[in-house]
Amino acid sequence: MKTKQDFPSINQRKADGVGSDGNAYRVLIVDDSLFVTKQIGQILTSEGFEVVGTASNGQEGVDSYKELYPNVDLVTMDITMPKMDGVTALEKIMEFDKNARVIMISALGKQDLVKKSLMLGARNYIVKPLDRKKVLERIMMSLSK
Repeated sequence: MKTKQDFPSINQRKADGVGSDGNAYRVLIVDDSLFVTKQIGQILTSEGFEVVGTASNGQEGVDSYKELYPNVDLVTMDITMPKMDGVTALEKIMEFDKNARVIMISALGKQDLVKKSLMLGARNYIVKPLDRKKVLERIMMSLSK
């Protein structure tokens, strides 16, 4: 019986989630929606990223970032969450680490909050509903900045 080794892959490419040093980019996902957290996690892990943590509100996100620092390459941050919203959490993370890479995730109609986030230091933003191609595109752009 033939095995996978008998069929070399023609289209073999490096996974987006693996850096030039061969290590996976480490991502912290901050979102109060379990569905969105799972969706982002699946998109990222399918491309070789390592999800190092998840948080369900801004305060948990800030605390997790501080605990994991410096072993976080990127944070995906929902804008609307209980306890502490994503914009405030972004501010606190940027105060702690001015080089943090944070991508905001927002529902349609939140352009004012997205603009504010970008002015505060967010690297990019993604609009819900999530589109796999756009998510990866924006994340890769943010990692290369």
